[in-house]
Amino acid sequence: MKRVTTVLLSILIAISFTYNSTQVEAASPKATVFANCKEMNKVYKGGVARSAGVKNKGGKTKYAPFISQAIYDANKKSDRDKDLIACER
Repeated sequence: MKRVTTVLLSILIAISFTYNSTQVEAASPKATVFANCKEMNKVYKGGVARSAGVKNKGGKTKYAPFISQAIYDANKKSDRDKDLIACER
């Protein structure tokens, strides 16, 4: 009986680790690195903002930016005016 209990607990622990790791992977979006703003604007017309609270310093824009810290951090080089919005249009 002790051996059966040990085996069942081991299986439950293995399942819980597998379940937790898939939850973390599904929750975080994959950060794509774009070669330039033209490529980024094909996917995200308004560019990518680091957070919802950032304000555009570059003037009037046509489109609202997509909000993603991971994508912004991967493409930080494309934010020329340093307003935390990469490739805004």
